[in-house]
Amino acid sequence: MTTRNLHGQVVQELGQMIVGGKLKPGEGLPREEVLAEQMKVSRTALREAMKVLVTKGLIESRQRTGARVRDAMYWNQLDADVLAWRCAQMPTESFVEKLVEMRELIEPAAAAAAARRRTPKQLEDLKAAYEAMAASEDLDAWAEADLAFHESLLRATNNELMVSLFSVIETALGTFFLLSARNSENFKLALPHHEKVYEAVKKRQPEVARQAMLRMVAESRDNISGRGRRTRKS
Repeated sequence: MTTRNLHGQVVQELGQMIVGGKLKPGEGLPREEVLAEQMKVSRTALREAMKVLVTKGLIESRQRTGARVRDAMYWNQLDADVLAWRCAQMPTESFVEKLVEMRELIEPAAAAAAARRRTPKQLEDLKAAYEAMAASEDLDAWAEADLAFHESLLRATNNELMVSLFSVIETALGTFFLLSARNSENFKLALPHHEKVYEAVKKRQPEVARQAMLRMVAESRDNISGRGRRTRKS
């Protein structure tokens, strides 16, 4: 393997250990030569990996004390790898609630902006994603189409910052949609909410789109917590 591939492997292994809690905040890592031997990589590959982990905020490296794991408050939480590592673990209730809060802040505003600014082509993309959701026959197909719907919505804002944001939070949203659909009695129960968002964007009704998205996010939260299923059975 090349040094680049090896250092990527070390980044993944150490990153998952830190985010997964196997390496605790404040815990020191073994000396460079010891860690390189344990991980069966060169010291050059290890140094490159450590630089990456420093930029992600997971570790700090000082000349006298060596490398230590940083507290989670210092992690770059929107880094694609950090999000992926967190989502690879079974997401905690606290983490899921933070994802819900992030969606509440971003997606209703995005839906309203899309209703104001979408182009005919962007509306076609949104419709195609909605139709793929309606046609999906299993949970994986649904989650893929659901993610495409939300990506199309963000692109329809014609706000490059919103579009860039999707690439950052894509992993987290994908995990969220899977959890929500998996905990629902029928993974297609959210389809009417998506239709309402689509129709509001089509008719250029920003406030209707905003409210429809808020209700969609609220139902997703209930599905993940189990409240939605209990409510429908009661």
